[in-house]
Amino acid sequence: MADSSFDIVSKTDKQEVANALNQAAKEISQRYDFKGVGASIDWSGEGILMKANTEERLLAVLDVFQTKLVKRGVSLKSLDMGDNGPAPKPSGKEYRLEAALRDGLTQDNAKKISKLIRDEFGKTVKPVIQGDELRVSSKSKDDLQAVQQMLKGADLDVALQFVNYR
Repeated sequence: MADSSFDIVSKTDKQEVANALNQAAKEISQRYDFKGVGASIDWSGEGILMKANTEERLLAVLDVFQTKLVKRGVSLKSLDMGDNGPAPKPSGKEYRLEAALRDGLTQDNAKKISKLIRDEFGKTVKPVIQGDELRVSSKSKDDLQAVQQMLKGADLDVALQFVNYR
């Protein structure tokens, strides 16, 4: 009997992020508490740039954007706010916050996930790193489903999707 397998990937739907960004920008331009504070959110190359005249308003802009992302089904783990979380930076008379989009598994995350799988399931399940993906194979489909459940319950700092289930 042939091995069954699936791939673990970490992809961000850029169209959904763009939709969430447009919705957040519209709400920020219309809300009364954002009038006259220079609050804005927009693309900055591959990342997202948020601006406001106070730190509190900037964090409120971030909150509006995160709410829109969740409503559109985009995991907040796909936003990279830097090592120490959302830390607004003063820039002249305004505060700025940049967020990048994570796309693909880094080698460190792939190794961490692979180690988790090997520690939990031993030799019955074989994880193999392939670029920015992780292929998991086993003779038993039940073991593969158990791997998916274990990874969904694990506290990882990346959003995972399971694709190419064969």
